Amino acid sequence: MEIKDRSQLITEQRNPRTLDIDCKTTLEIVDCINAEDARVITAVQKEREPIAKAIDLAVDALKGGGRLIYIGAGTSGRLGILDASECPPTFSSDPNMVVGIIAGGERAVFQSIEGAEDLPERGAKDIQQKEVSHRDIVVGITTGGTTPYVMGGLFEAKKRNARVVFLCCNPETIPGFDVDVIIRPVVGPEVITGSTRMKAGTATKLVLNMISTATMIKLGKVYENLMVDLRASNKKLTDRAERIIVSVTGVGRPEAGRLLVSSFGNAKIAIVMHKTGLDYAKAREVLDAHGGIIRKVLHNLQK
Repeated sequence: MEIKDRSQLITEQRNPRTLDIDCKTTLEIVDCINAEDARVITAVQKEREPIAKAIDLAVDALKGGGRLIYIGAGTSGRLGILDASECPPTFSSDPNMVVGIIAGGERAVFQSIEGAEDLPERGAKDIQQKEVSHRDIVVGITTGGTTPYVMGGLFEAKKRNARVVFLCCNPETIPGFDVDVIIRPVVGPEVITGSTRMKAGTATKLVLNMISTATMIKLGKVYENLMVDLRASNKKLTDRAERIIVSVTGVGRPEAGRLLVSSFGNAKIAIVMHKTGLDYAKAREVLDAHGGIIRKVLHNLQK
């Protein structure tokens, strides 16, 4: 879709509460920004039902061998890439399971690529290059709801029968084609007019955090409220994995360390090994048979 007069978009309008922000003291500026950020939480909470629907679609896609794909430009694209990049170390997910695409490619992650967002055909091409299919779910992130690159990508994804989610922060904008879910946290005018890296960016990050985290929970990568599927790939994560094992099993720290070594750094398997008395191979087999969900393994043992 094309908006000729972008001044009508709420994300482009002037905020009456910040008209004199340039005259304020430093502390007053901080308070002003904080007060505006507080509005973001309510805006996101109002979108709880479409967010939940998007999560369920993402779970179905990933269970079916598909991917969760974010596509955006500028801040929106960077936030998608950030969320995708955090999934492997947090949940031991395959790097190809959650993917971020940004207008302008990798260089645009670190610096602005002017004009990259203006061509819908580039968005379509990037979706084609990812070989998006009916197994995938594609989340188009465009705070204004008009970015041609994102709209071109979403339209191409829809043509390929992927599930499509439209995430924007404007009440006025709608795609010119059918989508599966619209998530629309309306955060109002920005502190600095048009600077959607602020409230709209914060809302976007909250929504993406919910989508990826809840999806991983539903896939069994969390037990209780612990990230049991983390990969102990550095000292910090090894320390966290050992503490998780201690918390769930009640063993001492030295034994937790031994369990982690015997499970090749996999906290989830270490927990199942301790709870069931199985060796690594059998514990992994039992977990796989129960979809990687610890609760299901333990529930069946208690029958």
